[in-house]
Amino acid sequence: MQTIPQIDLPQIPSTNTNIPRRLGIFSLAVLLVSAHYGLGFLIGTAEQAMVLGAAGSLYAVSVSLGTLALMFLVKLYWTEVAPIWTLLGDRYGKAVKLGVALMSWASLIGIESVQIVAAAAILKVAGIPELPSMVALTVSFCVLSLLPVERASWVFRGLLLSNILALFYALWRLDGLGNYWRSPLEFLPQLHQISPTEIIGVGVSTILIVTIDMKCQQFVVQARNLRTGYLGTSLAAIALFCLAFLPSSVAIAAQKAQILPPDINLKAVIPFVLAWVGGGANQFWGIVFIIALVVPALGLGSNVLRVQNKMVFDWEVVPHFRGNHIVVAVINAILAFAIALKGGEIVSLIVCFYAAYLSAVWMPFLAYLLAYRGIYDFSVTSVRISLLCGALAAISALAIALFEPATILFNSAELTIMTVGMIAGSVSLLLSQLFIPIFANINPKNEELDRG
Repeated sequence: MQTIPQIDLPQIPSTNTNIPRRLGIFSLAVLLVSAHYGLGFLIGTAEQAMVLGAAGSLYAVSVSLGTLALMFLVKLYWTEVAPIWTLLGDRYGKAVKLGVALMSWASLIGIESVQIVAAAAILKVAGIPELPSMVALTVSFCVLSLLPVERASWVFRGLLLSNILALFYALWRLDGLGNYWRSPLEFLPQLHQISPTEIIGVGVSTILIVTIDMKCQQFVVQARNLRTGYLGTSLAAIALFCLAFLPSSVAIAAQKAQILPPDINLKAVIPFVLAWVGGGANQFWGIVFIIALVVPALGLGSNVLRVQNKMVFDWEVVPHFRGNHIVVAVINAILAFAIALKGGEIVSLIVCFYAAYLSAVWMPFLAYLLAYRGIYDFSVTSVRISLLCGALAAISALAIALFEPATILFNSAELTIMTVGMIAGSVSLLLSQLFIPIFANINPKNEELDRG
């Protein structure tokens, strides 16, 4: 291995970029919060809280800790501007760029499927059967993803954020505000209900994925300056920590007040409570509260699908024809629908896909960070092999966790995926760095020829 004193990577000054640097501290914090405060955060946390109490907020708390950890990468993202697949691709070649983008695309399938599952659970409270709802939602996502409705995203975001006030009002009606204030103190003591492997699987996967999540990176680069980036990110972390206990407190308060039907689907707790606050699912305000939850799901689901569609064409493999755009959107939507039919716990579904992306990409990204800091420079070939081995291992482990859950290790699908992918990625990175130059007689200094 060759240790180097300094690596001069290309820097992109803020003055030479087309990215608008307009976000202030509060605006950045709101956007970062809205990137995570979605149906998975809400419905998934409440679903867990019905069984685990305050410990059900593990995923949501991990999101806030991940946002805090993001501060360590604010300077890198704000300076370099480009998304992670471009950063790695510029240094390690087009194959790495395509591989990272492909894993990001795969992770978005899970995010979109969660929106389908959660929105269908909401509509079920209004009496609409689950399967027809899932079909209709998938078709709606597909159609909306082909329409130029990006400017309406602020409407979806505003409706979801207004849900915060509705949930606090529900807590007040249920005499649950005291539970909310006590939840942070009860969180750690109640974690004993969850096995250490599950805590590591959910917690570590979520914290690390937030640091490399494009949803966060795209907003950090728009901060006015680095100080704004740091302060906005820290404010978002604090806000997310406060919100982490809101869905779980509502679920616990509703459980104690005995307003929930005995056979209720745990995914339907939040929409049921909001409908109850509004006088019932067949009353005007009950319908309004339910719609206020479903509409943001349409916005987020279609936006995720739109990003997936764009990524496919960015690979420069599929020609840019209108018919191809429709075909790609339909295929992406069908994949998400297939995963949604599988069902399962929302948090587990989210984190499993997160873990697959994370375990494949984190080792190449760590190699990039070591070179960026001038600590150590891994060869292009080693990083490519690491990404390939990590991705194959992670996708295989994800498929096993989804369709053969009895075979998972550590009693945690998330930890199984992360462990298998990271071991494959790290071992292949180190072994290829050690032995490929020896057996192939490759001089690492000449590897710049292979970066195309």
